[in-house]
Amino acid sequence: MSAGVFILPAGAVDDHQPHARDELYCVVQGRGVLQVQGEDREVRPGSSMFVPARVEHHFHSNAEELVLLVVFGGAAGG
Repeated sequence: MSAGVFILPAGAVDDHQPHARDELYCVVQGRGVLQVQGEDREVRPGSSMFVPARVEHHFHSNAEELVLLVVFGGAAGG
C-alpha cells in the first residue's frame, strides 16, 4: 500500500487514467465532483470514496482547490 496527497486547483481538468490498484480518496479541503463510471458524487471535506482498480474516474466541477489524501492498495505495479 502507498499514500500521497493529490491537489487539484479550482477549475483544473483531472486527466488521470484508471489505475492498476484500488484507491481510497479522502477529501481534506475543497469541494467538487468525482465521477466514477459515469456516476457523479459530490465531495467535500470529510468525504471518502473508494474506487476499484481499472475503473474510469475523474474529478470535475471543482469551484475550490481540492486537497485529497489518496491511498493505493496492494503492491506498486501490481
